[in-house]
Formats: sequence, C-alpha cells, structure tokens
Amino acid sequence: MTGFARAEGTESGYRWTWEIRSVNARAMDTRLRVPPGMERLEVRLKPAVDARFHRGNISATLALTRPLRRTSITVNDDVLDQVLALARDIAQRVEAQAPRIDGLLALRGVLDVAEEEDSEEERARLDDAVVASFESGLDRLAENRAQEGARLGTLVAGHLDEIAGLASRAKSVSAASPAAIEQRLREQVQSLLKEDAILSEDRLAQEVALLLVRADIREEIDRLQAHVEAARELLGSDEPIGRRFDFLCQEFNREANTLCSKASDIELTRLGLELKAGIERLREQIQNIE
Repeated sequence: MTGFARAEGTESGYRWTWEIRSVNARAMDTRLRVPPGMERLEVRLKPAVDARFHRGNISATLALTRPLRRTSITVNDDVLDQVLALARDIAQRVEAQAPRIDGLLALRGVLDVAEEEDSEEERARLDDAVVASFESGLDRLAENRAQEGARLGTLVAGHLDEIAGLASRAKSVSAASPAAIEQRLREQVQSLLKEDAILSEDRLAQEVALLLVRADIREEIDRLQAHVEAARELLGSDEPIGRRFDFLCQEFNREANTLCSKASDIELTRLGLELKAGIERLREQIQNIE
C-alpha cells in the first residue's frame, strides 16, 4: 500500500529529518539512504521495518545536519622535515629563493587538521535518538497505510458482493439446471444420428449422462461461493492477507474459466465473462493490500 511519513529530531547539536515512503509491491523490499558514517544504523533500522510491514517497497531517506566542531591544527614534523631537506638539496643545484612559510604550510600533508570527534557515549545517544525518530515515522506510516487499507477493504468487499451476485445469477439460470442440460443434450445427440441409425434408450441415457457431468456448472458455482466466503473471512482478519488473497484470486479465475468453457448458453457465457471482469477488478485491488 502507498503511504508517506516524516519524522524530525535533534540531539547534541545534530538535526535530522526522516522521509519514509511506501508503494505497492507483491513482496517486501526495504531501501535505506543514510549519510556517510551512519551506515552502522542499518542493522537496527531494517528489523524495525520488518516488524511492522510484510509487503510493499519501503524507502527511507535520512537528511542529517552536523554541528560545528572545534578543530585542531598541528604541523606534521616528518613531512615538513622532508620538504625542507628537498628544498636544501634543490638550492645546491640551482639558484632559488628560500621557501616561504605560507608556501610550506600550503603543501599537502604539512598541516594536520583534525575535527573533534564524538565520544562513544555521545554517538550511542545520537544513534538511539535517530532510531527512535525512525520508529516514530514508521508508526505514522503504518497509520497512513491502515487508513488506506480501510478504504480498500470497502472496495474489495464491493467486488466480492459483485462476484457472489453473478455466481448466484448463473446458478439460477434455467439453462444451467440439470434437467434443461439433459434435454438439450438429448436433442443434440438425436439430431446427430442418421435416420437409419439405431440407438437404444439405455445407450442414449449413458451418453447423455457423460455429457451432463461435463456440462454441469453447479460444482464451479459452489466453489466460487465458497471462495467468496473465504475472502470475506480474510477481510476480517488482523493478520497480513495480501498473499493469501493472491492465491484466492487465482482460484476465482480458475472456476470462472471452467464455467465459461462449460457454458452452452448465451446468458451463461455473458455471466461468465462478467465474472472474469469482476475478478480482474478484484485482483487489481488485491495488489494494494498487505
């Protein structure tokens, strides 16, 4: 399901903002973008996502502003001695002015600039605060997704009602009754017989019975209705249901396809096609459900 959440925080002069987004996906995929030096947090961030969500692409970006730190500047004596030794050696070979101090200090490695680093305790407090704000953002994202889920639940329930209604209409079609199917098959078999062909009543009954079993759609209708009830039970569950709904949609499609293949009546064929269209609309919504 889609969603967005934002969380901010401060600690020891640091300021940060989390932006967390969620989009639809069949599986679970988490992507974290953190500034250099903060990669150590990923081992705590990903489990927090997995504990709350089971489906979707979750992307989280951390924007961090660091405080100004006191810096210390020292001279690297080893490097400076090497530079001076080289300068004296060159002065013996060619005429040149003595090196200036500002020129020496501008050389790479002569000056060491070190920024004051956080202590282990300060780093631990920062990590805890950043993770806590991330979890707060995840909670808001979960609330956002839950609200969308409630809206989707209403849509899915409507699609299930549509499928149940179409299945009931198909069951009540007069052409789908066993007696009507038997009569139609008898007429078709007899029309194929030649005038001089002789077919006993028993043999005709056997052939019609075989064709009747293949043309009977009551079993498909019963399974469709059972799938509708199973889907409604899933809607009332507090557990992740997206993948199980995916499986149910496959079963819905299987029964609808079988019904269409058995239909020998225009009205039944039309209802079968409407069923397939309704199931496809249901499947599209299922992709958004966790």
